[in-house]
Order: sequence, then structure tokens, then C-alpha cells
Amino acid sequence: MEEMLIGPYIRQKRLDKGWTQEELCDGICSVPTLSRIETCDRTPSSGVLKALLEKLGLPTGPFVALLGKDDLAIEKLKKDIRCDKLRLRRAAEPDKAGLREQILTKLKELEELGGEDNRFVRQFLLSTEAGIGGPEGPYPPEKRLEMLLEAICLTVPRFTVQHIPDFQYSVQEVIVINQIARTYAMLGDRKRAISISKKLLTYIEKHNKNLDKYPRQFCLIAHNCAIDLGLEKRYKEAVALAEKGQKVCVEEGDYQFLPGFLSTQAECHFFLGNLEKSRHLYYEAYYLFEVFGDEANITIMQKEMKEHLGIEPLY
Repeated sequence: MEEMLIGPYIRQKRLDKGWTQEELCDGICSVPTLSRIETCDRTPSSGVLKALLEKLGLPTGPFVALLGKDDLAIEKLKKDIRCDKLRLRRAAEPDKAGLREQILTKLKELEELGGEDNRFVRQFLLSTEAGIGGPEGPYPPEKRLEMLLEAICLTVPRFTVQHIPDFQYSVQEVIVINQIARTYAMLGDRKRAISISKKLLTYIEKHNKNLDKYPRQFCLIAHNCAIDLGLEKRYKEAVALAEKGQKVCVEEGDYQFLPGFLSTQAECHFFLGNLEKSRHLYYEAYYLFEVFGDEANITIMQKEMKEHLGIEPLY
């Protein structure tokens, strides 16, 4: 494997894109800090290094393997929180309160570990809490949107939903913007949600295909966008996007969103009058949700299968 200093590597990749130092470091660090990193006069923290590489559309794994003690603890805690969020999303309603409290406790630990000045940790804290809510339950969409806009502006200070293509984004920033789209859908503004999602999909197709997390990013955004398209009765568009997401899941071996893509296709095909296709897809989606232990979606599938097609699971 070829070895090279990270500073000159970042500089060369920045110049290859035709970016100024100001364009690359906006929301991540100061221009003098980036200048010192590029000339090897300063070693970047893992958070700054990861954000710079992701904005450049570069894989981060080989460069952030050596972390400090606090960095390792922060990354482990963030990973635990992401796993807990997935469990919360899939849990039956009676189990959600306990899981939410567990996540909030870990967020407090992360806040203490990361410190008030770590904008990347602060962004993760805000976006996670916006998504899960507080001790009393989920936040109203208006509060959720306020928190998410605060979170994205920590690292993209001039961000607006109207000018999404005008900036470069890290993986975490893409996740936050996707949450913003979901929140507009919750507020009933699905047209704006779809517009944001489509801009994000265009962005990651152009900039992030070299990232290890590209498939997960694409599937996350496409899954939500396909749902919104279906709710807007744009069934053919929803099916096309869900089919593309299904293909990415299978090709990349990342199956988290696969049952969601199948269930979206099932419902859309029902409304398009393709009843046999709908039936087949409903069965596939239902049994995958069972494999995942996704109690919330199992209940939804049972209801839709009964109401739309008068069918029930085969066992």
C-alpha cells in the first residue's frame, strides 16, 4: 500500500476539485487550521479529518484507524446509540419508552465525553434527540425541525433547503438533511420533502459514490422519498425508486431497508391495479419484517394486507 502524508493528500484532492481552502473547510475548521493541516504543521482531530475526507468524497477507513482514547470512546458510544435507535424504530409501542430513556442516558454520557466545543458531537446529539424525542415521547414536528436546522447550521452555517446543491456535505450532514426532509413530510409538506430528498439523491450520486457508506445513504434517502411519492399518489415514480433501492440493497449486501422497499412497491402496485404483484410483494415484505423482528412494521403489514387484498400471513 502506498504511504503518504495526509495533509498534502487533502490539499491535492482539494485542488483536483478546484476548491479553495474556504470552500473545503467551511463549517469544519478555520482556514488557518486547514492550511496548517495541509502543510503538516498540525495533526487534525479524528472528527475534523473525517469531515474533510467525506466532503471530498473520499473513503475514511484507512485514515481514521488510529484514534485517541476519547475518540474511540466517542465512536463506540455513537455506534451503540445508532443500534439503539434502530431497535426503537422496530419496537412495539409498549417497549418504546424504555428504549428512548436508554438512548437519552447515553446521549448525556456522549455530551460529557465530547465537550461543548465539539461541533460534530453536538450535531449528533441534536439530530439524535430530534429524532427520538424526550422522556415524554416524540417532539412535535415544529420543535424537531427547529433542532435539526440548528444541528445542520453548526457545520454548514449558510445552509438553506433551497440551496442544497450549493454546499459539500459529510455523511452526518446528509443524515441530518434527510431528517429535515422527513420532518417536512410530518408537517404535511410532502412536496418539499420530496424536493429535498431528490436533491440529496442527486448530490450523493455525484459526490459520494466512493464512500463506504454510499449504499446506506442512498437507501435511507430513497426509502423515505419513495414513501412520500406513494403518499402523493405518484405511484409509478415510487415503484421505480423503490426498485432501484431494492437493487442496491441486494447488490451491496445491506438489507436494512429492503423490506421497506418491498412494502412500498406492494402498496403502490395495489393502487396501480397490479393485484397479483402486490400480493407477492406484501408476502415478501411481511416475512422479512418478521426476520428482522420489526414489530411496528409487522403490525402495519398485517393491517394493509387485510384491508387491501383480504389476505393474511400464511402462518
